[in-house]
Amino acid sequence: MLEVRDLHVRYRDVEAVHGVDFHVATGEIVGIVGPNGAGKSSSLKAICGLVPASQGRVSFQAEDITGEAPERIVRRGVALVPEGRHIFKTLTVAENLLLGTTVNPDADVDEVLERFPILRDRYRAQADGLSGGEAQQLAIARALLSKPRLLILDEPSFGLAPKMIDFVYELLDELRQSGLTMLLVEQAATRTIAFSDRCVVLASGLQRAAGTREELERDSSVLDAYLGVERLPEQPQAK
Repeated sequence: MLEVRDLHVRYRDVEAVHGVDFHVATGEIVGIVGPNGAGKSSSLKAICGLVPASQGRVSFQAEDITGEAPERIVRRGVALVPEGRHIFKTLTVAENLLLGTTVNPDADVDEVLERFPILRDRYRAQADGLSGGEAQQLAIARALLSKPRLLILDEPSFGLAPKMIDFVYELLDELRQSGLTMLLVEQAATRTIAFSDRCVVLASGLQRAAGTREELERDSSVLDAYLGVERLPEQPQAK
């Protein structure tokens, strides 16, 4: 569904991303992990057209979207839940959700509210009164209203309490079961690697490793040097 080849991102004289290569197959969850300043968010922004790629190619469903305007990329079926949520705090929850229907006027808001009951409770409230967890739910709900083929999430657990992080990942697992394709960027590497089908490890703008959990576990030097752990925790047993 998504193919990124030799992606470079430059901010004036500073290159933040140095030749990243990965792909996301239909129905797959791919994670991008790494420390602060690794180039994770810059890579996402280039994929979504928010910053230009100085070199390389981004393809979505076998069509080149490199350098396309963000609104055109959204209309193709790519939705971004940005780092920090970026909801419109001066608008109500209802008005924020309405913005999510811009590219999909037939979107069923009630269906989304069934998945996020707290947003139904706060529907007429101004968004600046939401907690961090509620605001994250609003950001995800707004993205889902565009009926994306690919959902991209940038640091969805950032700043959230542990119970809310669990809730967000339970939600993402439900979306996985529905067949939604996702690209997930997180600094919380161990959880992301456990959750994703495959992961790409970035550090200092360079791609250091890529593979499944099992493949990454085989190289303890990668885990230690770039993720700060010697080994990954045991995966929870399926219920």
